[in-house]
Amino acid sequence: MDKTYALEKHAEWMGKIEVVTRAPINNKTELAVAYTPGVAEPCLEIAKDEMLAYEYTRKGNLVAVITDGTAVLGLGDIGPSAAMPVMEGKCALFKKFAGIDAIPICIDSKDTEVIINTIANISKSFGGINLEDISAPRCFEIEEALKKICDIPVFHDDQHGTAIVTSAGLLNAVRFTKKKMGQLKIVISGAGSAGISIAKLFIQMGFGEIIMCGSKGVIYDGAPYNNSAQQEMSKVTNRDKFTGTLADAMKGADVFIGVSKPNIVSKDMVASMSKDPIIFALANPVPEIMPDLAKEAGAAVVATGRSDFPNQVNNVLVFPGIFKGVLSVRSKVITDSMKEAAARAIAEVIKDDEISADYLLPDPFNPNVVEVVAKAVADEAIRLGERRI
Repeated sequence: MDKTYALEKHAEWMGKIEVVTRAPINNKTELAVAYTPGVAEPCLEIAKDEMLAYEYTRKGNLVAVITDGTAVLGLGDIGPSAAMPVMEGKCALFKKFAGIDAIPICIDSKDTEVIINTIANISKSFGGINLEDISAPRCFEIEEALKKICDIPVFHDDQHGTAIVTSAGLLNAVRFTKKKMGQLKIVISGAGSAGISIAKLFIQMGFGEIIMCGSKGVIYDGAPYNNSAQQEMSKVTNRDKFTGTLADAMKGADVFIGVSKPNIVSKDMVASMSKDPIIFALANPVPEIMPDLAKEAGAAVVATGRSDFPNQVNNVLVFPGIFKGVLSVRSKVITDSMKEAAARAIAEVIKDDEISADYLLPDPFNPNVVEVVAKAVADEAIRLGERRI
């Protein structure tokens, strides 16, 4: 993408979203209905039954996209104002792919308690909260606290969206390579929010044994460099307490998942893996290893986070459908089983006779994706008794 062109378009747009009035206000009667005195009637009804806000306001189709600007794309801690173009873009994707209205909110604080309280205090305006680009491990604490406080679903997309679409892609990679579920040796490079969430969902779905690697080496129980979230994960991964480097961990592995840094995996590292290894090199814009090099080293399938290579692992396959599903039944939560249902629904969009080394995930513009994800999530919410409509 040409940088100058991107800047020119953003200057031309002056924002990627806008507010459009749904109520006609062309005369005194319409004004009186949309505002005073007519507006008092729905206010009084909602005061008696708060759930009527879903009937009389836009709450049931409105999501807040919220960041503190500390972990923006591959740009890092660039602050809330600089994060605004990304949040606007996310809101535009909500509208484009699922018809959901979304509002960008950039909080000027790195204080975890301030962020939690700010979001909790504005949550009544929305049907759901999409947390975005908040650094680890604070993002875990913020999400968990908000899930306890708020009566609407809270979803940190960097964690769970990435985990869901990666799981969908791995389901289809396993289908294609004929490897055995439950017997995979999986190495995850990157032990931040995305890597930890991927590992948790992989464990839940029963893919196999997982070894996680951070910047200082393999994550194992008691490793001196573990943060609190990594130490928690060390209890449910790397059961043999293997130690060493990423290269050591990859020997004999079936699957490599990278959510870390560019160019840290060599051809020799891929060649040291098992037969027909599966490579998901998701660092963006430069992956842990380029697809051509991975394939030269024997990779059976390769996925990246880029749109110019096959098998793009893109969160847009997830969050529009997830929120459409929970909003349709007014669920208060997005559960782990809903995340698994979403992953399986995405994978099943591709039929057995369509799957190939270069077609493990559907195109983001495939109109079936949002609908099948929304239905799977809504059905699971109903099964769990989370429907409030």
